[in-house]
Amino acid sequence: MKKYKVYVYAISKNEEKFVSRWVKSMKEADDIYVLDTGSTDKTRKKLKKLGVHVKKKIFTPWRFDHARNESLKMVPEDADICVCTDLDEVFEPGWREKLENIWNENLTRLAYTYHWALDEEDKPIVSFFLDNIHTRNDYIWTHPVHEVLTYVGKDKEVREFTEEITLRHYPDIKKSRSSYLPLLELSIKEDPKDDRNMHYLGREYMYYGKWNEAIDTLIHHLSLPSATWKDERCASMRFIGRCYQHLNRIEEARMWLNKAILEAPYLRDPYLEKALLEYHEENWEEVKNLCLQALTIQTHQKTYINEIFSWNSTVYDLLSIAYFHLNELDLAIENVKKALEMEKDNERLQKNLEIMQKIKEEKA
Repeated sequence: MKKYKVYVYAISKNEEKFVSRWVKSMKEADDIYVLDTGSTDKTRKKLKKLGVHVKKKIFTPWRFDHARNESLKMVPEDADICVCTDLDEVFEPGWREKLENIWNENLTRLAYTYHWALDEEDKPIVSFFLDNIHTRNDYIWTHPVHEVLTYVGKDKEVREFTEEITLRHYPDIKKSRSSYLPLLELSIKEDPKDDRNMHYLGREYMYYGKWNEAIDTLIHHLSLPSATWKDERCASMRFIGRCYQHLNRIEEARMWLNKAILEAPYLRDPYLEKALLEYHEENWEEVKNLCLQALTIQTHQKTYINEIFSWNSTVYDLLSIAYFHLNELDLAIENVKKALEMEKDNERLQKNLEIMQKIKEEKA
């Protein structure tokens, strides 16, 4: 017998290719509610055909928080548990039963495992805790973009974390994120002391190649009294270094990457970020040392900060090239083979291995 009323809610726009898979995954809930924000494809039609409650509303100007709040309004008041997902996400089967076993009357919010990035074999590359499972009337969404579920309840918020429930993310990489930059600028205008979105804004400027704006914004992030999370501070420092590298100001890039390592020496990311810089500068001994330091870190922190290049084949790829240039051929071959274990179809890695093995044969 079900113990709680569980409802899923979401927003959508032009996501017909995800509908069937998403609904199949969310069907474990008692009901599903979707606010469509202006699809021109068959998203609404397919959702309705599969029994989803669908409403249409267009927001001008667009804001993610307003859309999510409107979608939450669709959820019936008798809800015990609300589950917010996107249509490009999929729960691993059995999530409902696990949720009911974990939930209790005192809880207001639950965080669960979120595989944000997966490789071609569906193995997670970047994972962190996401906490979009919550009570019906204690939360609202805030911020125009990178929206946050904010507690507005009368009593103390009570949160739990679980690794038993897993949500997987299969994004449409062709989908535009052009609205993000102006929305982040608006978010900072509305709340200039918000360290999280200040970091996001600096990162977004970097994505757009606005190197100087990114540097200034990320330095501002680091100066905010509330910017105390070392993982995120480390990321801001890395991004500043990355921007200086693009400006061909290599010594300043190195300085900031060294700061990033000191800020969070327990993360692989700053070591690999600097190794990539030294690779472009052909400092092979430094590349080797940084990669070896990175490999001593085996704990993959569950935060959104993790870079894909920190946990894929990159570290072995860089090591193999460094060893090759340092005339340590056996170690070069050993590491390119490790890289190929993770990327079997990578033609460049295959070619590198062929070249290294040929040179070794010629020297024998």
